[in-house]
Amino acid sequence: MKYVGLDLGSVTCGIAESSGYLAHAVKTLRFKPDDYDNCLDMLLEMYSENKPDLFVLGYPLLENGDAGPRAQLCEEFGKYLEEESGVKVALQDERYTTKDSTDFLISVDMSRKKRKKIIDQQAAVRILQYYIDGHKEEKK
Repeated sequence: MKYVGLDLGSVTCGIAESSGYLAHAVKTLRFKPDDYDNCLDMLLEMYSENKPDLFVLGYPLLENGDAGPRAQLCEEFGKYLEEESGVKVALQDERYTTKDSTDFLISVDMSRKKRKKIIDQQAAVRILQYYIDGHKEEKK
């Protein structure tokens, strides 16, 4: 199976991929603030030839587990992505993924400038890996 992990922000979308075991960074899409239609178009173009079996979209829940405005936006984006691509979209709790990714990159002594370029990809890797790790039993 081919999985694609997405970390959707207001101006970027980090992308990761996996064949089912380990997630790896792919790229970061950049778009105008809150121009999610453009982001959707770029994703559809990127995966028009080689569609994944599943998109895993980061779901930014609030600390108490409730779905705030950003989570609702991701729900809508996921619904449109699924409709337009014909590929199922799963939502994955993404709390702490950016912080964990930042902490990791700092621990390997990566400069702030370099971290800024890849942080969204690394968050997408964590989102996708958390999904894969949480669904291992389904593959057996």
